[in-house]
Amino acid sequence: MELYQQKSRWKFYLAIIGAAIVLLSVWFTNSLTTRLEKEEQNKVRLYFLALEMTTNADDEQLNNCDFTLHGEVINANTTIPIILVDDAGAVMEGRNFGEQRDTNILFLQQELATIKRYGHKPLEGVGYARYIYYKESRILTLLKYLPYIQFLLIAAFIAIGYIGFSATRRAEQNRVWVGMAKETAHQLGTPISAMMAWIEHLRSFKPDDADTMMVVDELNKDVDRLRLVAERFSKIGSTPELERVNIYEQLEKCRNYMQKRAPRKVTFDFPEEADYQPIYVSINAPLFDWVIENLLRNALDALDGKGEILANVYRIDDEMVAIDISDTGKGIPANKFKTVFEPGYTTKKRGWGLGLSLAKRIIESYHNGKIFVKKSTANEGTTFTIRLPEHHSN
Repeated sequence: MELYQQKSRWKFYLAIIGAAIVLLSVWFTNSLTTRLEKEEQNKVRLYFLALEMTTNADDEQLNNCDFTLHGEVINANTTIPIILVDDAGAVMEGRNFGEQRDTNILFLQQELATIKRYGHKPLEGVGYARYIYYKESRILTLLKYLPYIQFLLIAAFIAIGYIGFSATRRAEQNRVWVGMAKETAHQLGTPISAMMAWIEHLRSFKPDDADTMMVVDELNKDVDRLRLVAERFSKIGSTPELERVNIYEQLEKCRNYMQKRAPRKVTFDFPEEADYQPIYVSINAPLFDWVIENLLRNALDALDGKGEILANVYRIDDEMVAIDISDTGKGIPANKFKTVFEPGYTTKKRGWGLGLSLAKRIIESYHNGKIFVKKSTANEGTTFTIRLPEHHSN
């Protein structure tokens, strides 16, 4: 559990650092664009001043004054779009919209309406043009959007990388779990075979001793149980064979097994097979029983010796069947609904945190179903839901 708390803290810190980088970058870009915007405003003022002085000059000024600098100022503006308007508000000409658009009055009128609505206040003068309207250059506009475009591209790159690395890590984890499961099954095989041989030896040693036979029978039940556990582990990683079973019958078997091992103050409220029309699903019985027993063990741990465990089966639609396993125990915090299925997550001092992780793998990978925490309330209980495809008879 501490491992996942550390991961959550690291994610929080990384999110804070990422947000700080984004904010600093946006602040720097905004500062830069503000400075460029002021420079463009100054350029427009110089342009308008040079245009006024040139167009308003009389013959004497034209003959005696050098307007070369004014012409250079006017011609230097090649980036800032400008619209010149006369006293009547009619468009005279445009600059820097494009060679053809600069003389397209209809286009310039549309641009003028947009500038009046969203752009800068016009500069007012006398002479050739009464007003000069302008908007920011394309470079400045792109610069304003540049950080957001960069962050979108970086975010997309990080997302693709994260998905790829996560898939690789998940595949490696799956190989580890499969290897551990198969090795466990292999290691259990030898002592189980030896115990079976010893049980048969005990049967033949004192066949008429009732007490001995009772002990032998109980030992045989436990060995069968160990053999079932080994069989379950051996199926992890391979494609299990599915068979059509009545879900009520299968739940009844799990209830009978767990109820004998539960405290007396814990009651089980499961649907009776005889009271319901059969609902069939395709499952691998040993693996499915493992999932149900794992949920029931977790429920018993949450009850602390007294309470109720309930099961409910119902159809979601014509294709899916749902199984709810509920308890009246401690409950699970809402922020842990998904974390409980992560490998290694456990609230038990000696727990491995693999039960629900394997349950999720069994249901979703092998049975094409889904398992999740449906609801949970502190000190009131938890409900896990398993969804499986219904098997319709042909």
